[in-house]
Amino acid sequence: MNPETGKTALITGASSGIGQELAKLFAQDGYDLVLVGRSDDKLDRLGEVFKSNYGTQQVTVIHKDLAQEDAAQDVYDQIKAKGITVNVLVNDAGVGLYGLFATDTDWEREKSMIHLNVLSLTQMTKLFLYDMLARNEGKILNLASLLSITPTPLMAVYAGTKAYVYNFTQSLVNELKDTNVSITALLPNATDTDFFNKADAENTKVTDELQDPVMVAKAGYDALMAGKPKIVPGGIKNKSYEVMAYVAPQETLAALMRDKMSQKPEPEEKEASISLAWGIGFGIAVIAGIALTIGYKNTSDFQKARYRYKAKSIGDSLSDTLSSALNTAVSSIVDAYQTTKEKAQKLADKGEEVEEEVVA
Repeated sequence: MNPETGKTALITGASSGIGQELAKLFAQDGYDLVLVGRSDDKLDRLGEVFKSNYGTQQVTVIHKDLAQEDAAQDVYDQIKAKGITVNVLVNDAGVGLYGLFATDTDWEREKSMIHLNVLSLTQMTKLFLYDMLARNEGKILNLASLLSITPTPLMAVYAGTKAYVYNFTQSLVNELKDTNVSITALLPNATDTDFFNKADAENTKVTDELQDPVMVAKAGYDALMAGKPKIVPGGIKNKSYEVMAYVAPQETLAALMRDKMSQKPEPEEKEASISLAWGIGFGIAVIAGIALTIGYKNTSDFQKARYRYKAKSIGDSLSDTLSSALNTAVSSIVDAYQTTKEKAQKLADKGEEVEEEVVA
């Protein structure tokens, strides 16, 4: 008998994308399922598929819009009334919104997004985590994003909500370290789901490098089961993005993300920008090298070991990363490069100050 048979996984956002792929993995491993989503028949049909394809014994569907006030409490109350014990909680439900914050985006949609991505996720975690700790058993998976660790113009509020999810999750990792309850943050890059269409961002450059939701879900599932604090799916390319987020100046990261989130150019515009992009990319790499070198000379042996690891990761993946992230750079990156270059020159004369920026 599968050791997971009889256990229950609650998954929000299971009607499509990463959430649906995660639900499949739980079904395959013998979990009973609680699927939470807005009132439509997708989850009902999905429940029937799991029963017929994987022999899932119990599928409970709760129709609830988690962007509404006290929706998480209502879900919890329904679960308790049904006598269901939730062994695994997956907070996958979330939405995005594209555009300039000051002029393009709608506050009501942003408010709803903050409620779904932050408030409901936090309340769901609080309610079910309390019960898990009482049993000293359970797992939680929170969907964050690579945008959790980078400034992201044109999706500023969404990135802010995901930064909260990541920080919140890592804080709980520490709080739970002496228990048998674990919590994991999943940090995928852009993934081939309906997310960008719903966010009005379907024609952005980043949609040219979408990842497979099956791969993302499997990486998240494996990390959850292993009790890891976080996982960045997608191999060395995405790991290099993570390392860059830790060591590159924020102005440079913001410019890079502004370019990735901008609208796709016409073919002739794209071709004209390639040579410029390589020059800018090289300049950014040089500046990052200056900062790392100064920080390396002024830090402890332990921190030097961290730098050696990061330098190796960047060296292994720099060519691949620059060719994809900078291949259509625009004038905003030039401005950021000039600003960062001047900043690096000033910091070069103040080794201790630059050490604080890099190590942080």
